[in-house]
Amino acid sequence: MAALIADVNSSSDSSSEEQTAVRAEEVAAEAPAAKVVKSTKAAPRRARTPEKEFRIADQPGFVLHSYPYKETSLIVDVFSRDHGRIALVAKGAKRPHSKLRGVLQTFQPLSVGWSGKAEVRTLTAAEWVGGLLPLEKSALLCGFYLNELLVKLLARDDPHPALFDHYVSALNQLAHDEPAAIVLRKFERALLKETGVASDWRVCTASGKAIVLEQIYVLDPERGPRPARPADVWPRVSGKTLLDMENEDYTDAQTQTQSKFLMRFLLAHHLNGAPLNTRQILIDLLQL
Repeated sequence: MAALIADVNSSSDSSSEEQTAVRAEEVAAEAPAAKVVKSTKAAPRRARTPEKEFRIADQPGFVLHSYPYKETSLIVDVFSRDHGRIALVAKGAKRPHSKLRGVLQTFQPLSVGWSGKAEVRTLTAAEWVGGLLPLEKSALLCGFYLNELLVKLLARDDPHPALFDHYVSALNQLAHDEPAAIVLRKFERALLKETGVASDWRVCTASGKAIVLEQIYVLDPERGPRPARPADVWPRVSGKTLLDMENEDYTDAQTQTQSKFLMRFLLAHHLNGAPLNTRQILIDLLQL
């Protein structure tokens, strides 16, 4: 990693950025299988037993990452709108003349089909449908970060159509050069909310009353916000920051700063301390 950062910092041309993006994709692809996150507010989510589906067609989806399988095939991790994160074997996708070679790329909106009911099903169709601009330079790194979050925090066969829509929106904003830090904070918050591990941040869990703008809080990862105490070591945030995040309003500089450290803390907790490889690249290169 140190060598990667040194290489990137020593050159500002586009080829260096592309090399860094490729490395980011590689480390994201090495992410371990998602672990089920825990919450004391509700029963832990478990990976659903794959339904007895023999054939699915025309399903909106994105490739999160892929890796070689046997000599000519790939295992592709796909985030689908109505079926969640699924593993598909793309037979013959590595062959020179395979139609899938140019299709199974990250950040390309796809229409996907598959068959089978095992944990790893068989890809039967994948077509590019368009509609999104390609990600470039720093936006590409941010996209790999989103993918790694989904791989590590989202159980397979657990549908999250609302989160899928958030993902599409985040990619679109990154492609249109929206401020990356704000796009990432919005998606991180949506991910924790949609997977059921984050409470309503508009209510204090200690009192049951509405969050007060001027009050200073800490956010218990398993319970939610409560007033900060002198001995607390968790990140301290104002009530205004919590309410701004709920409203996706990041115009305040303090909200931007406090939300960054708050989300790092919460993600580290729900990942059980497992590092996010692409996050470290972003920190080193972009201070996000």
